[in-house]
Amino acid sequence: MSELARIQGEFQDYLLRGTPGIEACVAGSARVPIGTRLGIYAGAYGSRLIDALESSYPALAALLGEEDFQSLGAKYVRTHDSPYFSIRHYGGALAEFLGEHADYADVPLLAELARFEWLLCAVFDAADAEPLSAAALARARLADWPALRLTFHPSVRRLALRWNAPQLWKALTEGGERPELRVVAEPVEWLAWRQDLHSYFRSLEAAEAAALDAARAGRSFGELCELLAEAHGSERAPQEAAALLAGWLGAGLIVAAAPA
Repeated sequence: MSELARIQGEFQDYLLRGTPGIEACVAGSARVPIGTRLGIYAGAYGSRLIDALESSYPALAALLGEEDFQSLGAKYVRTHDSPYFSIRHYGGALAEFLGEHADYADVPLLAELARFEWLLCAVFDAADAEPLSAAALARARLADWPALRLTFHPSVRRLALRWNAPQLWKALTEGGERPELRVVAEPVEWLAWRQDLHSYFRSLEAAEAAALDAARAGRSFGELCELLAEAHGSERAPQEAAALLAGWLGAGLIVAAAPA
């Protein structure tokens, strides 16, 4: 390890956890002692990281309130460094932290809300791509349809949740009436994506969730129809496949379709 890397590591340890050792590398004065100088940096650095958390988790911050969210942020910052070039990526482990920390693990809704908010961050930050139009897909040869494989927009994400965290998020971020919190025995499947610079999400029926996951995993359109036949019967499968495909195209989820 180089001398510069060692100093940087000690400085970060001090900023995050107050670990002594960096004092020997800092110049102080009678007016501004070493401890004061380091304290200024430590306070500003921690506050900036907590601000980044609040930016990524506005609903969680609103639910907890300013004081409790600041407390949560301080606990998270003490145990999680920021190795990223962009502070935008800081906070990805917050859901796991909430699920394991003794102060929060007894309220699993908090971890699920954090998972959902981080999912929306990923959707918003994902790369862009031009959606495939229905007219372009219609030009595919009939013989190629069973072998068609769909490519999805980079923003498309999937998540299974037991709590009604998405409804709570909507109320907290849009100022609506908070829903009654509820948990279900079987997780509800959710889809999130970005279209025209706006992020969207909706719940999925089991059959659509399975078909979507299979399509994203590279299964062909013919294989998707077989999955739908298992769920709806062979007579309804073509109609269900056409409806799903039309919905995915209309939402801008698909960017390409080509035979393998």
